[in-house]
Amino acid sequence: MGKVWGELYICTMATIKFIIRGNSETSSIYVRFKEGRLIDISAKTNFLINSKDWSASKGQPKSLTDMSLKKLNKDLVDFRGDLLAHYNESTNKLEINSKWLKAFINPPAPIIEVSNRLVHYFDYYALHKKNDISIASCKKLKVVKHLIERFEKETKLEYLIKDVNANFKLKFESYCLKENYAPNTIARTINFIKTICYHARSENDIETSSKLDNITTTYLPVEKLYLTPDELKLLENTNKLDAEYLTNARDWLIISCETGQRVSDFLRFTKEQIRYQNTKPLIEFTQVKTGKIMTVPLSKKVMSILKKRKGDFPRQISDQRYNEYVKDVCKLAGLTQKTKGSRKNPKTKRKETGIFEKWQLVSSHIGRRSFSTNNYGRIPTSLLISATGHSTEKMFLEYIGKSDSDKALLLEEYLNNPKKKAHKI
Repeated sequence: MGKVWGELYICTMATIKFIIRGNSETSSIYVRFKEGRLIDISAKTNFLINSKDWSASKGQPKSLTDMSLKKLNKDLVDFRGDLLAHYNESTNKLEINSKWLKAFINPPAPIIEVSNRLVHYFDYYALHKKNDISIASCKKLKVVKHLIERFEKETKLEYLIKDVNANFKLKFESYCLKENYAPNTIARTINFIKTICYHARSENDIETSSKLDNITTTYLPVEKLYLTPDELKLLENTNKLDAEYLTNARDWLIISCETGQRVSDFLRFTKEQIRYQNTKPLIEFTQVKTGKIMTVPLSKKVMSILKKRKGDFPRQISDQRYNEYVKDVCKLAGLTQKTKGSRKNPKTKRKETGIFEKWQLVSSHIGRRSFSTNNYGRIPTSLLISATGHSTEKMFLEYIGKSDSDKALLLEEYLNNPKKKAHKI
């Protein structure tokens, strides 16, 4: 009645077919599960397809050369195998019915008990915020949670949410400094812990310290590292990049300095995202971090790089490799002047502040800050904010290290040099 296939026992009487209903461009794919004469159930899966791309006779996408349809077909094949395995595990244990099938397709969310322990509440927060926060924020949650776990192990104490007070802050700061965390990293982490506590208090009436609001943090001023126009010319004109991966990284660096986007966005640019409006090239994409739909113009320098590459963007590489390669590119371009800044120590993996050669301080973020800094005062701030996606002017000015005094001096220059203003703006 059945056969062993690898480690999986497959019942030969069970059949699984996929069907669609209706003629929509976004038709849902349904699964029909049959076992003998007693079991015949169906349910809507989470897969969608344009009805014109579906083969009713084969129960699968018509074309398996189209990449998206090929992937969909693979997902359906995997789904079938997983469902059969789940059926074999459920036999004689669970009632096989529509409820069983729907639970397989959309498993109920795990119930996490609300705890007043600080480290445990991170899991609750992550579950209830998963649709509202970015991937980067999810990673940060895990990093901070593990840091608190190590802190508890060191102090041999289990902290409740109500224990987060001035005394907790002092002990936590002392531990982090001993572990070579940078002061600003510690300050950001403490503020993040406060956010967790506020959520526990407001959403679940969990007791917090009466002194929670009094916990303050101080951020030390940091150097706003960017590439000047002259340095960018050195990068563009250097002939020392004797390897393809270096010229590839250099071109991405110039693109980032010309578009002002985060590494999570510009490294994923493709020519399919480009459109022309009144002959002007624009690129449209959705920012990974914010979810904002962006439309950014492509400068002559960017279009020159694309022309050199026959219309394509540089070869895509990982964020990590890009971070490594741009340092090599800047070193070969001669950016060796001594510069104050902070970098991640290769041995300790912690940030350290000091005087280094500039290329050592370069990271994937330098293009975005270079775009913002070099164009401040040359392009209206409102347009720069629109291009970078910052939420407020205050955030933008803090990002490039500009103060109210800088704004006042810029205004004075425009007022007393109207011709220069007209030229700049």
